[in-house]
Amino acid sequence: MNTLVYSIEQTENPETLYINLTNSCTNNCIFCLRTQKDDICGKEMWLENENFSVEDIIKQFEQFSVPRTVCFCGYGEPMLRLELLKAFAKYLKENHPDIYIRVNTNGHANAIQKRNILPELKGLVDEFSVSLNGSSEEEYNSLSKPRIHNAYDEVKKFIKAAAESGFTVIATVVTGYVSGVPDAEKCKNIAESLGAKFRAREFIPNGY
Repeated sequence: MNTLVYSIEQTENPETLYINLTNSCTNNCIFCLRTQKDDICGKEMWLENENFSVEDIIKQFEQFSVPRTVCFCGYGEPMLRLELLKAFAKYLKENHPDIYIRVNTNGHANAIQKRNILPELKGLVDEFSVSLNGSSEEEYNSLSKPRIHNAYDEVKKFIKAAAESGFTVIATVVTGYVSGVPDAEKCKNIAESLGAKFRAREFIPNGY
């Protein structure tokens, strides 16, 4: 069965639930968990297929207690399934309005969708956590290995646009990886110049 909803907390009442919408991604980051293992906390993360609906997500979600936070984050880029993301976020806002909704994204959404999708997410998403992962295009390309043109600039434009649109935006980098890390201080300065907060995430060997 597809794992569409999962937790990384070893408790019956997790504070955060994660939504796994797709295995596709426009990056191939050298530190990505999916290159090292197939599961998170024992839950198989590779989807057998992507022919599922918002009702399927809701069915799995309702097997858990209502969390404080829902985060769109799985083994792919959630904004590739934009309509499904919006549909489930709408369900949450209508039925559980106190839930805080975060999207972990590589920041390629506007380039992928070929339009500014941020107005469509107003009132549905509270926060974007965007993988900046580079203080320069060269550094970003070496770490993230993007599959789209001009990816680094697209990430920075997305961060700036999201911040200006009133979303909470946190630009992140992964530190502590064995074969290459971004210049965190430079990345922090870039994030703040774009109107975002900054967070350095320590690499977790072999995931959770």
